[in-house]
Amino acid sequence: MASKKREIQLQAVVNSQSLWDEMLQNKGLTVIDVYQAWCGPCKAMQTLFRKLKNELNEDEILHFVVAEADSVVTLQPFRDKCEPVFLFSVNGKIISKIKGANAPLVNQKIINLINEERKIAAGEMARPQYHEILFVDSDTEEAGEAPYESAEQICSIAIIKPDAVITRKDREIKEKIIKAGFVIEAEDKRVLTEEQVRDFYSRIADEPEFEDFVRFMTSGLSYILVIAPGNERQPPWEETEANPETEPKEPSEDQEETATAMKTKWESLQECLERQHISHFCDVEDNTTDVNKFIDIFFPNFKNMKSIKLERIMALLRPDLFQQRKEDVLDIIQDEGFKILMQRQIVLSEVEAQTLCKKYENEVYFGSLIENMTSGPSLALVLLRDNGLQHWKELIGPSTVEEAKKNLPESLCAQFAMGSLPINQLYGSDSLEAAEKEILHFFPPQNTLAVIKPHVTHQEREEILSLIKEAGFDITQVKEMLLTEELAEKIYFKIKGKDFYKDVLAVLSEGPSMVMVLTKWNAVSEWRRLMGPTDPEEAKLLSPDSIRAQFGRSVLKNAVHGSSNTYEAMETINRLFEEFVSENPEEN
Repeated sequence: MASKKREIQLQAVVNSQSLWDEMLQNKGLTVIDVYQAWCGPCKAMQTLFRKLKNELNEDEILHFVVAEADSVVTLQPFRDKCEPVFLFSVNGKIISKIKGANAPLVNQKIINLINEERKIAAGEMARPQYHEILFVDSDTEEAGEAPYESAEQICSIAIIKPDAVITRKDREIKEKIIKAGFVIEAEDKRVLTEEQVRDFYSRIADEPEFEDFVRFMTSGLSYILVIAPGNERQPPWEETEANPETEPKEPSEDQEETATAMKTKWESLQECLERQHISHFCDVEDNTTDVNKFIDIFFPNFKNMKSIKLERIMALLRPDLFQQRKEDVLDIIQDEGFKILMQRQIVLSEVEAQTLCKKYENEVYFGSLIENMTSGPSLALVLLRDNGLQHWKELIGPSTVEEAKKNLPESLCAQFAMGSLPINQLYGSDSLEAAEKEILHFFPPQNTLAVIKPHVTHQEREEILSLIKEAGFDITQVKEMLLTEELAEKIYFKIKGKDFYKDVLAVLSEGPSMVMVLTKWNAVSEWRRLMGPTDPEEAKLLSPDSIRAQFGRSVLKNAVHGSSNTYEAMETINRLFEEFVSENPEEN
């Protein structure tokens, strides 16, 4: 009967109103498994509770209880419900509830509340003013009057530091986080302000090298991530009951591996980073109160972002359609809510055409199809939209005209059928993974150097950065620096001997400039187009939406600078960003 004894020690039994009232006298955190008499407590969670009890080792402030809804008047609203409910009581006040056996959510909630209790006991924080939740029936809850805690509330905020970003380790770090079963709910790449660094790292503010650390954290780009446990991190719920009539057996190798996997799946994000040996590149905040605060700071539209699933795909208009009805198709694409991020005319090679037309390779017309696809320019597009992959597939319709006209006459395949070939004249990526590979192939990334000059105000700088992101550029690297004569020469080496060069140096010496590497297909010409003509007055006439038209003051104080060609861009980038590694091998 040893297992039954451990179970009683782990979770106290509450099966009357008087025992419920007595339980509310507990100090610290009490985790309550509310169950129905006909189905019993949630045994699937007991492994987790036992693990937490052992690891946290907080006998005085961490208690586990099973409470029978049928016998406790207070729990009447939970009667006749088959799904488990877990309540969280802090010093007798029920402050939270979680519906369902969601191990990652329950695990993180307990850890956060225990960490708060420890800080309160140590005098490091004041006790939060929790609102006691009301017990209502399920219909009211579903109407939204008393919602259950959502996964959003157990997210962590992670910051990947500038040294990892500049050496391109950020991609590796994100891949490891995802492979460990976590979900990246939101991400942004930015230069942190001094205030943001001091706020996020306030716990180490008394350390002797903190000021140097602040300078380091504001010296370049950081990645800010909102990370949540993924559904696949939930442990297997099967738990074998111990048989008191048999001797305990040594666990098999399979059982040991399963136990190790379960422990791994329950680990925190910080533990995951440490196990992966990347914690020195990435700092984590998982206290619920602080996480919500920083989400509001870094991602003010986080709730809207979670509800929108923006997807980037590759689309292609085959040669006949491109030549005859391009504008009609582009109008429909935009009317359907797609944003055209990039587009280019391209004459496909035979290998490229065979790859894109692989689904037709067993058809008798495959040879004619490849000949047609390589006969003239196609139009390749990068499209962005909420649920873009599925919407594009539904919009263009089946792969053959015969099927489209029979089953989906409203599809683009049927509308834009061409006599030359019996196939869909539009192509779309099969998956998001395929889309990224196709985009990299047909729109290889290029880098250019960009400078925001000293006279630009902080507010104007933020607006310029927004314009850069809206134009589809990735801000790959950033340094804020005072461009001394020596540094300025690395950027403006082409005009060093000009008469006006000393005036350029005078403008640059007025304060720090923001020096960036911008990455995008055709980045050099695209950045020059976005900047506009050198003279702001001319820019206002010829390109009123350009940066110089909006923020330039004179030819010298024209807000921004950019490289003239790809050779100049890479020369300058290599001089200023020695650690930089281009994603395009041809530029390295």
